[in-house]
Amino acid sequence: MVGLSDRLDFVIGRVNAKKLEEYFGLRTVNDLLRYYPRKYNEGMTVRGEGEELDVEEGEHVTFVDTITEQKVGDMKPVFDKKRKKMRYPKWLRVTLGDHRPKVTATFFNASWMVEQLPVGTRIMLSGEVKFFRGTMQLDHPAFLVLQSPSGREIGTKSLKTIAETSGAAGDELLAVFERDFFPIYAANSKVQSWDIYACVRQVLDVLDPVPEPLPGSFIRHAGLISEDEALRAIHLAETAAEREKAVERLTYDEAVGLQWALTSRRHGELGESGPAAPRKDDGLRHALAQQLPFELTAGQKDVLRTLSDELAETRPMNRMLQGEVGSGKTIVSVLAMLQMVDAGYQCALLAPTEVLAAQHARSIRDVLGPLAMAGQLGGSENATRVALLTGSMSAQQKKQVRDEVASGEAGIVIGTHALLQDTVDFHKLGMVVVDEQHRFGVEQRDRLRSKAPEGLTPHLLVMTATPIPRTVALTVYGDLETSTLRELPRGRQPIATNVIFASEKPKWLDRAWARIIEEVRAGRQAYVVASRIDENDKKAGTDNAGPPAITVIELLERLRRGPLAGLRLGLMHGRLPADEKDAVMAAFRAGDIDVLVCTTVIEVGVDVPNATVMCVMDADRFGISQLHQLRGRIGRGEHASLCLLVTRLPEGSKVGERLKAVASTLDGFALADLDLAERREGDVLGYSQSGRPITLRFLSLFEHREIIEDARAFCQSHYEKAPDDPGMALLAAQFTDTDRVEYLDKA
Repeated sequence: MVGLSDRLDFVIGRVNAKKLEEYFGLRTVNDLLRYYPRKYNEGMTVRGEGEELDVEEGEHVTFVDTITEQKVGDMKPVFDKKRKKMRYPKWLRVTLGDHRPKVTATFFNASWMVEQLPVGTRIMLSGEVKFFRGTMQLDHPAFLVLQSPSGREIGTKSLKTIAETSGAAGDELLAVFERDFFPIYAANSKVQSWDIYACVRQVLDVLDPVPEPLPGSFIRHAGLISEDEALRAIHLAETAAEREKAVERLTYDEAVGLQWALTSRRHGELGESGPAAPRKDDGLRHALAQQLPFELTAGQKDVLRTLSDELAETRPMNRMLQGEVGSGKTIVSVLAMLQMVDAGYQCALLAPTEVLAAQHARSIRDVLGPLAMAGQLGGSENATRVALLTGSMSAQQKKQVRDEVASGEAGIVIGTHALLQDTVDFHKLGMVVVDEQHRFGVEQRDRLRSKAPEGLTPHLLVMTATPIPRTVALTVYGDLETSTLRELPRGRQPIATNVIFASEKPKWLDRAWARIIEEVRAGRQAYVVASRIDENDKKAGTDNAGPPAITVIELLERLRRGPLAGLRLGLMHGRLPADEKDAVMAAFRAGDIDVLVCTTVIEVGVDVPNATVMCVMDADRFGISQLHQLRGRIGRGEHASLCLLVTRLPEGSKVGERLKAVASTLDGFALADLDLAERREGDVLGYSQSGRPITLRFLSLFEHREIIEDARAFCQSHYEKAPDDPGMALLAAQFTDTDRVEYLDKA
């Protein structure tokens, strides 16, 4: 008998186990039993001799009948490299019984089968049905000889294994295959669904009763069946009711397993040594708070108090700060970083793009003023230095910045992925801030944290302006505590959003260009956004069924010669050299460019208060959250702002409804829920935290909020009592970064 943590090669043999590991990454009994069927063929039937055939194309059918006709043909000759000679393979087509319509099965590379499947052989064939010119066909189906004139019982290995494990023979085998629900597994040409099913049956026949990983009180509270029942029923259930109970239980397994993995990670980091930095009343943080030209909102003050308390602790802070575009996350993070600098530590701010990194460096230096001018004329006595490191800098510039970082002169170090390079050494790193968290994974933020002195784990603050639904926050970012800023600073102007259906109302687009001209004449500026750079840019909207997206290069020329002729237009996209990007943004910020024609490179971090209009072309090519992010580039100054979403698709289309939903609200959290409902979890989860895909077979972030919250609460309380619970570790194994075999061995 075997248990869940046993390796498959000890149960199903080395050959089969090697295939399952090579093609599907399945190494243990637990891995295989949690490789759930992708679907079930309902009402699967075994068709015997003389039965009427009412079968639809694509249906999976098992036939039991006698071969009444055999036809053999030559395939294309191939050279056998191993034997160094030509090989002349044959195909074999057999006809079953005397059915109407006619039933045939075709096998390829079947020279060895010709003598084994003569007329008169009683055979079982199983596969998906196709039709061609009135004939029902099975291509290379699984087969099993029941009675043969030659006396040899041959067949596909999977069906032979099922026959052997069932203990049935001859016609008794029909009962094994006559099922209401037959599991179909995600497979390939090397390992077919039948092969996987045979391995599953083999394992279940020798499996010990599965220990229950969840407490009885939790199971009773949720009304669940046992783990043992669920893992057997999901593969072998005879009724829909049994299968539904199994799915319900395994949904909880996924929720609990994921939450346990996140809880383990969170508590593991809390046990490490963090750099305590109690707040000082005479340091840089206090000085900046006194000189701010505005008052912090109530929300900013609350979040800052939380951060300040956690930075003073000896355990590392792990917190995510999410908030609407323009809610003032950056100034909160700067004040928190200064608390660390006051305690003698350095802080690193990681940004996803050079544009955003440069924006942060500029704005932080501006707000700090003399406090950021250590060693410079006019600098404050206790000033620090703000350093910027990006990949496009010259070798000499990089060396100078690295020296400032290594010596500790730079208290705040801002950069892109360049900060992660081995050549960057910190003097005393105490805090890591990651902006636009969804652009980075766990591995990248941990690589930066590893640059701290040995034995020290820096505090971590990750920020995102993309509001996150609660279920996503609990699953994808569940190893982080969450703070939220909803309130916008005083003085922020509202943004009106309208959708322009250009094909149905072309005059509305003409009015949009006129509106931009009016704003420019009033002394203000505008963005016009395209989804693609040029014809070589395949990323944007390739799956959209609408008209081809206009490129930013084409759009610039069209506007320059047409509706915006006479205005000063600038071009900005991701492939421009860094110095050109800097020059364009500097000119736009200075007011030397009226309209910036750009791609989503301006999606985050660009702050030009004088820009009051944004026109997004082919808005149907953008996601809901992305449109909300883009819209946040305007409305940052004293003037009311306008966002125009242009699409050539019909108003009544699904896309049209989505764009109108974006236009109807400025509440990013409501839009985030809508985004999740539309995209579901597939591309929401992605690689965001684990460094590899998180795959949820049954748990839905959209539908199962209560289950996720129950699992979260249970894992938090249970971890305090039994952090080394092996059953919970088994549930969490599929969500950990650790190699699963090593993980289970340790558990």
